[in-house]
Amino acid sequence: MEVEGASCQAEKEFLSQKGIPFTDKNIREDPNALAEIEKLGYRATPVTLIDGQVVVGFDRGKLERLLGLA
Repeated sequence: MEVEGASCQAEKEFLSQKGIPFTDKNIREDPNALAEIEKLGYRATPVTLIDGQVVVGFDRGKLERLLGLA
Protein backbone atom coordinates (compact mmCIF):
# COMPACT_ATOMS: atom_id res chain seq x y z
CA MET A 1 0.00 0.00 0.00
CA GLU A 2 1.18 3.49 -0.75
CA VAL A 3 0.05 6.74 0.81
CA GLU A 4 0.94 9.65 -1.42
CA GLY A 5 0.51 13.20 -0.26
CA ALA A 6 2.05 16.33 1.09
CA SER A 7 0.59 15.76 4.52
CA CYS A 8 -2.10 13.59 6.01
CA GLN A 9 -1.13 12.93 9.58
CA ALA A 10 -4.57 11.53 10.45
CA GLU A 11 -4.35 8.79 7.82
CA LYS A 12 -0.77 7.95 8.73
CA GLU A 13 -1.73 7.68 12.40
CA PHE A 14 -4.76 5.53 11.54
CA LEU A 15 -2.69 3.10 9.47
CA SER A 16 0.07 2.97 12.08
CA GLN A 17 -2.42 2.29 14.89
CA LYS A 18 -3.90 -0.58 12.87
CA GLY A 19 -0.44 -2.01 12.18
CA ILE A 20 -0.83 -1.51 8.41
CA PRO A 21 2.50 -0.95 6.62
CA PHE A 22 2.55 1.86 4.07
CA THR A 23 4.92 3.89 1.95
CA ASP A 24 4.74 7.65 2.49
CA LYS A 25 5.55 9.67 -0.61
CA ASN A 26 5.90 13.45 -0.35
CA ILE A 27 4.77 15.18 -3.54
CA ARG A 28 6.54 18.38 -2.50
CA GLU A 29 9.91 16.66 -2.35
CA ASP A 30 9.50 13.91 -4.95
CA PRO A 31 8.44 14.98 -8.45
CA ASN A 32 7.94 11.33 -9.40
CA ALA A 33 5.34 10.95 -6.63
CA LEU A 34 3.50 14.01 -7.95
CA ALA A 35 3.61 12.58 -11.48
CA GLU A 36 2.14 9.30 -10.19
CA ILE A 37 -0.95 10.92 -8.69
CA GLU A 38 -1.37 13.23 -11.69
CA LYS A 39 -1.23 10.18 -13.97
CA LEU A 40 -4.12 8.73 -11.93
CA GLY A 41 -5.99 11.99 -12.55
CA TYR A 42 -5.90 13.35 -9.01
CA ARG A 43 -4.68 16.60 -7.49
CA ALA A 44 -5.99 16.18 -3.93
CA THR A 45 -4.00 14.37 -1.27
CA PRO A 46 -3.66 11.91 0.22
CA VAL A 47 -4.04 9.40 -2.57
CA THR A 48 -3.94 5.83 -1.26
CA LEU A 49 -3.65 2.76 -3.49
CA ILE A 50 -4.84 -0.56 -2.08
CA ASP A 51 -4.76 -3.54 -4.45
CA GLY A 52 -5.48 -1.30 -7.42
CA GLN A 53 -8.27 0.61 -5.65
CA VAL A 54 -7.82 4.35 -5.16
CA VAL A 55 -8.86 6.23 -2.02
CA VAL A 56 -8.68 10.03 -2.31
CA GLY A 57 -8.62 11.93 0.96
CA PHE A 58 -8.73 10.32 4.37
CA ASP A 59 -11.83 8.12 4.11
CA ARG A 60 -11.71 5.91 7.21
CA GLY A 61 -14.75 3.84 6.19
CA LYS A 62 -13.44 3.05 2.71
CA LEU A 63 -9.97 2.28 4.06
CA GLU A 64 -11.45 -0.12 6.63
CA ARG A 65 -13.52 -1.88 3.95
CA LEU A 66 -10.61 -2.24 1.52
CA LEU A 67 -8.29 -3.44 4.27
CA GLY A 68 -10.84 -5.94 5.59
CA LEU A 69 -11.14 -4.15 8.93
CA ALA A 70 -14.87 -3.36 8.70
